[in-house]
Amino acid sequence: MKHALTRAHQLASILVFGGLLTVAAGTCQAAVPGITGSNFNLVATEAYTSQPDGATIYSWGYGCASAPSGFLPSTGTCPTMQTPGPTMIVTEGQTVTVTLTDQLPRAAGNTSIVFSGLNVIASPATSQPSTCVASVPAPQGLIAVEAAPGCSVTYTFTPSKPGTYAYYSGTQADLQIEMGMFGAIIVLPSTVPVGCKATPGEFSLASSAYDNPNTCYDREYLFQFSEMNATIHRLAEAGKNGEPGSLNIATDPYQPQYFLVNGRSMPDDMDTPYSPAYPHQPYNGNPHMHPGDLVLMRIIGQGRMQHPFHFHANHARVLARDANMIVSDSDGVTLAGPLLFTTATVPGQTQDQIFTWTGQGLNWDVYGRTQAHTCNGVTLAAAIANITVPDATVTAQLAGKGFGYTSPFDATTHEWCPDHGKDIPVAPPDPQAVANGLWYGGTPYLGLQSSNPTPLPPAAVVQNPNAGYAYMWHSHNEREITTNNVFPGGMMMMLIIDPPTSHIDETQ
Repeated sequence: MKHALTRAHQLASILVFGGLLTVAAGTCQAAVPGITGSNFNLVATEAYTSQPDGATIYSWGYGCASAPSGFLPSTGTCPTMQTPGPTMIVTEGQTVTVTLTDQLPRAAGNTSIVFSGLNVIASPATSQPSTCVASVPAPQGLIAVEAAPGCSVTYTFTPSKPGTYAYYSGTQADLQIEMGMFGAIIVLPSTVPVGCKATPGEFSLASSAYDNPNTCYDREYLFQFSEMNATIHRLAEAGKNGEPGSLNIATDPYQPQYFLVNGRSMPDDMDTPYSPAYPHQPYNGNPHMHPGDLVLMRIIGQGRMQHPFHFHANHARVLARDANMIVSDSDGVTLAGPLLFTTATVPGQTQDQIFTWTGQGLNWDVYGRTQAHTCNGVTLAAAIANITVPDATVTAQLAGKGFGYTSPFDATTHEWCPDHGKDIPVAPPDPQAVANGLWYGGTPYLGLQSSNPTPLPPAAVVQNPNAGYAYMWHSHNEREITTNNVFPGGMMMMLIIDPPTSHIDETQ
């Protein structure tokens, strides 16, 4: 009951204001959390996962059979079973060995891993019971070398190009992937392109997504979309002690009740990564940024359905699909991927995209005309005095030439200077007549409440002193933003945009 009440308070704290959602700047882990090294010892086994409606779901997944070499971007956990499986972070040109041991319940039979887009060599593991090697010298599944129950198989590959890759079970895939057997591999570039940061920032695994100077980035997040049919999981639990390989469950017609981002449903996906509340669901989905940050979105469709991932606030530029960059035929460097505001998460496909936000196009100063700030050295007073200039001057301003602007974007705040000094074009609602919620910062502007206050109802509590903006990122299929048919839930999260002066603590 305490867990349910906590979630209720989380939901009650979200406020819609003028089309924007304003929430507190919580703590989460930036960059993509995962395990590092060149040798990974994984195990496939069973455990229970949780859902916001209070359900515990019998599941299968990959996990760490032994402690990994390390974690990035900081210390984490890697249990013997998690869903999605451990995100493996490696480097372009590095030889990688993954040893998988089958510890699934006996009725599940064999299991395996398919590493999509990677050239893999597989063989029985050298360190395992002699009966495994003798009885199953190199069991071949339809698309992968398998491990028999209690036995192990070793996969070796050397990624030749960076990018985001999916891995998943290649054995009885309709059942084993449904049960939670999938994960991601992040391949980092081996060199830093000219123009990118010499060393990655604290919120990124690398300086660029690819060996291309147009793929520099500041922050990154991984979004793995999947769904779950609880009936299939209950049947798997009921039959798990049958004869080896006897589990044969009909997976069609397919009617999932749960829709997941990184193994969690909203609001659980907005909780911190590695939270002890979800011991087998360590990864979250809670993007967080400052204006102007280049955010790398690593997107994978891990289920059997296509999910329309819709992100508010701006379009995103597609860099690559399945780790294949989309560039111009003329020079092989210029980005040629589309600008999207909804991405179809195709099952088994990965996408890399760059997203940023500056407030450009809103036609009002997101920092407020009452705040003492400049845009590339131009004061509010000077900007306000020039707001009603002729169209020709406005055109020049947009080109970065008018009103003393050296660039249409401020170098520090990334504000869109042509909107500098403009008021929000609507009258804010009477604060006495709206439910502000605990996370409303007291202002429709991006910045400190103390600098731009809006009168709040008597005894109102403000727990968002940074007055950050938040936009809902979610599935554009309405059923998929429910949890067991209850809204809100499912594939939903918040993009939080904090003012440039605030520190985003993403270490906890």
